[in-house]
Amino acid sequence: QVQLVESGGGLVQDGGSLRLSCAASGRTISTRAMGWFRQAPGKEREFVAAISWTGGSTRYADSVKGRFTISRDNAKNTVYLQMNSLKPEDTAVYYCAMYDSAILTGSPSSWGQGTQVTVSS
Repeated sequence: QVQLVESGGGLVQDGGSLRLSCAASGRTISTRAMGWFRQAPGKEREFVAAISWTGGSTRYADSVKGRFTISRDNAKNTVYLQMNSLKPEDTAVYYCAMYDSAILTGSPSSWGQGTQVTVSS
């Protein structure tokens, strides 16, 4: 069973940047699509970004297009989320997730514990 551990969250000012990491252990993630989701207080968890097993395909929520970049290093069993031009509305707990598929279909089957991102105005 895979364990996903997020890191890199924190407090940043409006317009700042953060880079989240998701380190996997217990199995390789190199054959699975990976994604990032977030949940703000009082709201449902929402999709942020996803990347296929090779990194050749990516998908983003409209709210983060052009500001966030998802990437992966299969040799390190790690997925990243580079977040630029952060806004207060990006404040949320960010979760790493592993899909059952190698491509961007279906829903995640495994989740990390989450890392808090807070953007101050």
